[in-house]
Amino acid sequence: MCLLGLIPAAVCWSADLPQPAYTDLLSGVWGSESSSGSPVRGELTIDGRGGVWRAFVSGYQVAVQEKGGDIGFTLPGAQGEFRGHLDTAARMMHGQWIQPQGEILNTQFASPLQLTPIAASVWRGTIVPLDQRISIYVSIESSSDGKLIAFISNPEMNFFRRRVFAVTRDGTKVHLSANGQDMDGTYNENSDTLSLQLADFMPPFQFSRRKEKDAVGFYPRVLPEGAQYHYRKPLPDNDGWPTSSLSEAGLDEAPIAALINRVLTANLADNPLYVHSLLIARHGRLTLEEYFYGFDEERVHDMRSASKTFAPVMVGLAKEHGAKLTPKTPVYSLFSQYKSFENWDARKQEMSLRDIMTMSAGNACDDNDDKSPGNEDRMQRETQQHDWYKYTLDLPMLRKPGGEDAIYCSADLNLVGGAVAKATGSWLPDLFEQYLAGPLQFGRYYLNLMPDGQAYVGGGAYLRPRDQLKLGQLFLGGGVWNGRRLLSKQWVTESTSFHSRFAAAYSLGQEHQYGYGWHIHNLKSGGKTYRVFAAEGNGGQFVIVVPDLDLVIGITGGSYGEFDKWYRWELELVPQFIIPAATAVPGH
Repeated sequence: MCLLGLIPAAVCWSADLPQPAYTDLLSGVWGSESSSGSPVRGELTIDGRGGVWRAFVSGYQVAVQEKGGDIGFTLPGAQGEFRGHLDTAARMMHGQWIQPQGEILNTQFASPLQLTPIAASVWRGTIVPLDQRISIYVSIESSSDGKLIAFISNPEMNFFRRRVFAVTRDGTKVHLSANGQDMDGTYNENSDTLSLQLADFMPPFQFSRRKEKDAVGFYPRVLPEGAQYHYRKPLPDNDGWPTSSLSEAGLDEAPIAALINRVLTANLADNPLYVHSLLIARHGRLTLEEYFYGFDEERVHDMRSASKTFAPVMVGLAKEHGAKLTPKTPVYSLFSQYKSFENWDARKQEMSLRDIMTMSAGNACDDNDDKSPGNEDRMQRETQQHDWYKYTLDLPMLRKPGGEDAIYCSADLNLVGGAVAKATGSWLPDLFEQYLAGPLQFGRYYLNLMPDGQAYVGGGAYLRPRDQLKLGQLFLGGGVWNGRRLLSKQWVTESTSFHSRFAAAYSLGQEHQYGYGWHIHNLKSGGKTYRVFAAEGNGGQFVIVVPDLDLVIGITGGSYGEFDKWYRWELELVPQFIIPAATAVPGH
């Protein structure tokens, strides 16, 4: 029996399958790329002349509601929604565009939208919705005994996790099989195309034969024949990042090049280093920016649970702007809109904001247990209760809140967002844009929403990698970005201090501490131990801060669902390659 994805493809085939004729016609790399998203995009015009407000976008003409400077409209069929405000002093209209959920992006997303005046009482802006790209690559080759095998690669979501399939063909019919998972398709010899039914809920994927230069999502990077990796200094992008070379920042290029070459030369069929981006900032300057598997600097990336860290950050932002929140604030007192709670337990009265920021609330919530009532997937599949704050508050209690034992619970960090919304009276996307994304000079980004339209801060925001890295730089700078203070130094220190710890199983046997949304590790390199704190997400999403070296590291990746692979990037590759690069040059 094969342990799919863990052993070389050449030994992962079924001896019981017959060898069909002409299977060599299927050998090679096949690719299928598609992009889906909201059809509503492009130019949005809001016309308020004569006191009759109208919006024009993508062929729609709809009425606009205007009251006290608040501007809003919803397209027919819930094809999109705008929520904004008119700044009469600046003559600008600021807001958020809400795009509907789709087949693959099964949630709504909010993204900032600014409209500028083009005439008296007329404003215009550009809607750029989040598109979901799906790239599927099927690599078919002969095993050592001449039988055909295939592995399937999907850089965006790691569908199939590079499972290895036995391949048979009977005329035009093609069959893939791997440990009970079967896929059928057809091969057209005349057009040299392959069609495969990869998912029951989607139409068959149409594949064309690929060569190295036209399968950019399959290979880590497409380089000219014989070319080697050469470092290039990042370019300034008018996004607040000053740049410098590795040498100017006191970083040795050799270990960094060795790490990048490891990404570029990893075995694609067996154990790829599925890194999508690697960025490094030193002494406040961006010094390395590398992308792989078809990703680039303008392509936003799913942060997964790394965006949980934004929840306690927003607590600190709210405090800076007058909200009466402290870590000791009782959670249930903030949600007085609910008249009662299920599974009432006196211990719920003791639950504080600190407890949900540190995943030590004591409720029945464990994302690593499918049977746990508060498991994130169970909550999001719930059909009876669409209010996820209420769902979380209704969970049974298992133990007294507080203490040092953390249980991984996305619902609790999302509830932190609810506390901020309640204390500030704000819609979280507006607060995020006004107090964090705007001052940090973010480019495009997208916040996923809950069924009730509020932002879900338990994970899943899409940001550019350069902007993700700014979160680490903000905290490395004690709450200051480019000379502007956004957070108090006290909140930064408190957030990155030890408050709770996860069991060793959550960190491949190593000690794993937790602050307010920040994971804390001690990494050993060169005979020294470096304390780091990091935002971390499934698949290999990291923002890692190494204070002793004035260093921030950003990684995005695609090893979703393969914890034992992606988690090693931080615990092993960072101390093996990146920390040595920062310690090799004296005086830095």
